[in-house]
Amino acid sequence: MRETVSYTPIGVVRSPFSDEAGMPIQSVAAPGVSGRVEVFEEFAEGLQDLEGFSHLILLCHLHRIREGSLRVVPFLDTQPRGVFATRSPKRPNPIGFTIVRLERLEGRVLHILEHDLLDGTPVLDIKPYVPLFDVRHTEQIGWFKDRLYALGKVRSDGRFK
Repeated sequence: MRETVSYTPIGVVRSPFSDEAGMPIQSVAAPGVSGRVEVFEEFAEGLQDLEGFSHLILLCHLHRIREGSLRVVPFLDTQPRGVFATRSPKRPNPIGFTIVRLERLEGRVLHILEHDLLDGTPVLDIKPYVPLFDVRHTEQIGWFKDRLYALGKVRSDGRFK
C-alpha cells in the first residue's frame, strides 16, 4: 500500500551556493566551505546538547529537483546507472543526506563547514554523527571503486536541475 508522506522542514540552509553549477558534489570535497543552518524557533529546544558533536548528519529536501529519474549519469561516471546505485539528487523522493562539520552553535543557528548544499535548502532533520554507529569499512563500493580518484576535481555541472 502506498501513501503520501509529508514532512515539515525544521530549518533552512544559508549557503554561498545559489546555483548547482560549480558546487562540490559531496561534502567531503568541500573543505573550508562555510554556511549556516537556521533552525526555526519552534524547533530550537531540540538543539540542546548538539554542541558536543563535531559532525552532524543533515537530511534535507532537495528543493530544486522537479522530477526524479530511475536512471541517471552520475557526476563521477559517463554511463547511465540505476539511481539507487548513485548519490544523484534526481531521485523519486529528492531527499539529501550530507555530513557536515559543526563549527559552533549560536542560539538557533548552526554554523557549519564542509557542506554541499544550496542556499535555501529545507532541512528535514539533524542527527549527530557518531563514527561507531555510522562508519562501515568495506571494499565493495560498486562502480565507485574506479572513480573515487576524481572526487576532489569534479564539480556539479547543473545536469540534475
